[in-house]
Amino acid sequence: MIDGLLVLLQTGVLETLLTPLYWVLDGWYWVMVRVHHLTGLEMLSPDYRFMYRAILVGLCIGIVAPVIGTFLVHRQLALIGDALAHTAFAGVAVGLFLNAVIDLGVSPYLTAVVVAVIAALAIELISEATDAYNDVSMAIVLSTGFALGSTLISINAGGLSVGIDQYLFGNLSTVSPTNAVILLALFVAIVATVVVTRNQLLYVTFDETAAAVSGISVNWYNRIMVMLTALVVVGAMQIMGVILVAAMLVVPVAGATQISRSFTESIFVSVILAELAVLLGIGFAFYGRATGGPVIVLVAVAIYVVAVVLGKLQTLVGARATPELEAIETDDAGAVGSRES
Repeated sequence: MIDGLLVLLQTGVLETLLTPLYWVLDGWYWVMVRVHHLTGLEMLSPDYRFMYRAILVGLCIGIVAPVIGTFLVHRQLALIGDALAHTAFAGVAVGLFLNAVIDLGVSPYLTAVVVAVIAALAIELISEATDAYNDVSMAIVLSTGFALGSTLISINAGGLSVGIDQYLFGNLSTVSPTNAVILLALFVAIVATVVVTRNQLLYVTFDETAAAVSGISVNWYNRIMVMLTALVVVGAMQIMGVILVAAMLVVPVAGATQISRSFTESIFVSVILAELAVLLGIGFAFYGRATGGPVIVLVAVAIYVVAVVLGKLQTLVGARATPELEAIETDDAGAVGSRES
């Protein structure tokens, strides 16, 4: 079984399995070239094909991160993204270590997927087995993951010597075709799972007790949620980095809750805010020659501040627009009348 998993993880084998998604990537290149011809934007020039991939990855993350984040925020699990990001860093370190020691030829992002999913399940299993609060299990997994990653990176075995800045802070220019296609595969898997399990996830999110009474396996859907979070985290690592990846799960959702009136509306608004942050952030980062991940987060936070202000104004206007109630009174003859209070 392990040999089969190693064969599947090897880049050449994976590229064969993901060939249809490479066709999608080629189609995206064609679209971006046409947009460049229409707009003349320098960052969309064919000379910067890595920007095409970075934009595609960013747009995908701008959809799945706030969708999953909306469930997490309402379940008070906003920090789980940070915990899984640090364990995903350990997964990257495992991939780099295996490539250096046994020349496995595997993408570090693939080993990050495996390790992050295992960590997500570990968080749930620790909580279930010890009756500890979720933040305790998250802290344990976060510390273990980052310690493991740091240890493997520091070992100079087999000539292992890599720069880790791109994994810590993200890098637009390092989104390779293979990594972009891996993200597309994760995107399809996440969206399909949410569509199929939306009602159950919603039920478990707002009332675990009622969900359990109705026959829904709460533990099973909790595990699905944390595994989906792990996949989002690994995908977002490419442009956001380990340190900032949790922001895309939380900040757009926090902004959306300020101006939304329902859970479904909150999902749609958070996606819009996230996509706006991604596009503006990538643009500012390119023309300002800055690192993409931090700029995207700063833009997302600025949008959050605007959303908070709009939410307060919305509440104020709504309060002023509420009509005054009239007091009902009767005269001596029993006739009903009214006067303004």
